[in-house]
Amino acid sequence: MTGEQPTGEGHAPRKGRRRRHHVAANRPPAGSTPGTLAPARYGAETRIRAVRYGPDGCEEKELRDVQELAAFCRPEAFLWLDVQGLGDRAALESIARHFHLHPLVLSDVVHVPQRPKSESYPGVLFTVARRLAWKGDPCDLVDERQVSFVLGERVVLSFQEGPDAVFEPVRQRLLHGGGRMRVLGSDYLLYALLDAIVDEYLPLMDRLGEELERIEERVIDCPTRTLLGELARLKGDLIAIRRDIWPQREALHGLMRGDVGSISSEVQPYLRDVHDHCVQVAEVLEVYREIAASVMNLYLTAIANRTNEVMKVLTVVSTIFIPLTFLVGLYGMNFRHMPEYEWRWAYPALLVLMLAGSVAMVIAFRRRGWLGRPPDEH
Repeated sequence: MTGEQPTGEGHAPRKGRRRRHHVAANRPPAGSTPGTLAPARYGAETRIRAVRYGPDGCEEKELRDVQELAAFCRPEAFLWLDVQGLGDRAALESIARHFHLHPLVLSDVVHVPQRPKSESYPGVLFTVARRLAWKGDPCDLVDERQVSFVLGERVVLSFQEGPDAVFEPVRQRLLHGGGRMRVLGSDYLLYALLDAIVDEYLPLMDRLGEELERIEERVIDCPTRTLLGELARLKGDLIAIRRDIWPQREALHGLMRGDVGSISSEVQPYLRDVHDHCVQVAEVLEVYREIAASVMNLYLTAIANRTNEVMKVLTVVSTIFIPLTFLVGLYGMNFRHMPEYEWRWAYPALLVLMLAGSVAMVIAFRRRGWLGRPPDEH
C-alpha cells in the first residue's frame, strides 16, 4: 500500500525545521464536520501486519490488502493489527469500517499530533501514547511520534506514524513465547505495547543527562555562543518531552484506575508498574529542567565575568597611560622658558621616569589583585 505523496510548492518541510513543533500538522479546515479527515500530505507508506494468537499458538501475516483481514480473523482468537504509516487513508478508512470505529477515533489517529489521552467509545477503548527515541541530531536530539491504540473485546489495533521497531520485543514474545500474553487477553497485550513505549523513556533521559553534563563542563571551561545554541535546543527538547510525559502519565493513571473501562482487574497491577515508570521519568525530567536553567545562569555568569575581566584589563591599561599622557602633554606645551629643555639628559630622564612609573603601577596592581590572579590563587 502506498501513501499519497506531497505535491506542489510550499508543501515540503523545510530542512532543519524541528518536527516537535508540528508547524505543518495536517488538519481539516476550521468548522469541518467532526471526524472529517484532511488529505494526507506527509504520511509514510502504510504497512499492515496482523498477528492472530491464543493459548494454542500464534500466526502472523502481512496484509497486502484490507480485504484479506476478514479471512484472517477468527472469532475464538485474539488479534493484533499493527498499522505502520498513515499515508493510505483509504486503507485506514477500510479498517475503521471493518471494526466499526467511531469517526472521531480515526480522526485522532490520522491528525497528528494528539495529546496523550485515554477515552471510551462504544465497544472500544481508545488511547494515544507518545513514542520518544534518541536521534542525536544537532538540530533535534529527540524524535517524537504518536502511537494510537484501539482496544476491543478480542482485538488490539495499533497505529504508528511510520516504520518503527519499538514493538519488536512484544512481537517476538507472541510468536515464540506463551504464558500470560497469550492467555490474559487483549488488554494485557495493550499493557505490553504501552510498556514497550515507556521503557524507552529512561534510556532517553540518561542520554539527555549525559548531554546536559557535557554542556555544563564545556560552559565552565570555555563558554561560547555555540554552547548557548546547544543548551537552548536541549531546553527545547526537555520542554517538548514534558509536554508529552505529563499527559501520558494522566492517561496511564486513568487506565490503571479503570476510569475508561475495558481493563481487567488482572491487568491493572501491570499498568500500575508502567505508570510508576512514567512518574519516575517525570521526576527526572523536572530535575533536568532545573539543571538546564542553572547551566544557563552559569553561562550568563561566565560571560559576565569574562566581560568584567576584559574591562578590568582595559581600565588598568588606561590608568597606566594617564600619568604618561600627563607628562607628554606637560612637556609638549610650547612655552619658551622651561628649564628642563636646557638639560642635556632631559629626554632620556623623562623616558626612564615614564617607564619606571609604569612598571611601579603594574607591580602595585598585581599585588592588589587588580591585574592577573589574586594573590591567594598563586
